[in-house]
Amino acid sequence: MAITWILVANASLARLYEHLGPNKGLKLVKEMIHPESRLKNADLVTDRPGSMASAGNGQGAKQPQTLPKEHEAKVFAQELAQQLYEGRTRNAFGRAIVFAPPAFMGMLNSVIDHPTAQLITDRFEKDYTKSPEPQLKERLASCLFV
Repeated sequence: MAITWILVANASLARLYEHLGPNKGLKLVKEMIHPESRLKNADLVTDRPGSMASAGNGQGAKQPQTLPKEHEAKVFAQELAQQLYEGRTRNAFGRAIVFAPPAFMGMLNSVIDHPTAQLITDRFEKDYTKSPEPQLKERLASCLFV
């Protein structure tokens, strides 16, 4: 029986579980925290937006193309994708299931390499990072014998 990894994540917290087979339960492998994603945009930048001349009267403020909070979420998504990549290359799992809110799931999907993405059999666009393990097991019942 192949080992299944279950990634439960949002933009600031992720838990990686391992499932070794039917009725064996879940084992927490790793918990990753990205506190920068919890900060406000204003706390993530060191300066006010720069000013620039505008076509009309007055001046405009130059805003960054990507908000700092969104940038930090993408950085965390890349870290998680790297964890999955390393697990795949070590043959630590043969199948993966991912739980993440819709916006963060999109970020994860955009940075996970193709061979690793092929091992993700189920994706649930919900945030279960605050859910207790028994509730997570209930959610997994449709795709896994926990």
